[in-house]
Amino acid sequence: MKPTVISTWKHGLGANKCASKILSNNGLALDAVEIGVKVTESDIKVRTVGHGGYTDNLGYVTLDASIMDHNDNAGSVLYLQNIKHPISVARRVMENSDHIMLAGDGAYQFAIDQGFKKENILAEQSKKDWIEWKKKKKHDLSSNQNHDTITQLALDQHGNLAGACTTSGLAYKLHGRVGDSPIIGSGLFVDNNIGAAGATGEGEEIIKSVGSFLIVELMAQGYSPLKACEEAIFRIIKKHKNKIKFQVAFIALRKDGEFGAA
Repeated sequence: MKPTVISTWKHGLGANKCASKILSNNGLALDAVEIGVKVTESDIKVRTVGHGGYTDNLGYVTLDASIMDHNDNAGSVLYLQNIKHPISVARRVMENSDHIMLAGDGAYQFAIDQGFKKENILAEQSKKDWIEWKKKKKHDLSSNQNHDTITQLALDQHGNLAGACTTSGLAYKLHGRVGDSPIIGSGLFVDNNIGAAGATGEGEEIIKSVGSFLIVELMAQGYSPLKACEEAIFRIIKKHKNKIKFQVAFIALRKDGEFGAA
């Protein structure tokens, strides 16, 4: 089995390099995706993930993340504040609790109880941008720089799949808004018998299509990863009758290592 890792967007290159090192040393796919996306979460130049992320409309940086392993286990955090690595908190939810999703203050308190440190994740540039945005109050939700979630999928030498997804969400979103990234089946889905899929883009559209689950089910029906991603995109386009003012993208990795994106 040849180890494989894929992720979304240019800021996934560093994450892939890190994850590839783990996989090439006989590491687990789950460890690879967690540690891989932490590279992006730590990069203050990435404005849509981690502590460099844009704020919501009230000036808070709030983070969402999810993770899945090859045994159908999953964990996610929603609207988490003051914690640098939401993906690691999501893994702790998966492994150290009886739940799958924790939100807001509850997610934060869980993180503190698990040994994570409270940190200021509001970057100076994000604060300046929010002040400027308040003056204009102009939303540009179609901007390619406004929804660049990192989703990463990996296949290890043991033949097991895992996936991770982490984001700071739409810039200047309404306080309390949560997108697709922490929602299992929408932003991320893994079935170790079939494959894995993940999403990036306009979260509301991805949620409504349950896109990642759809892609894995299509692969189960015989679609290639590429064709499954294209079909998921086509269904969203069809609902809007080709009047598209947003962006959605999917990636997929099949059990045999074949991958695709659309």
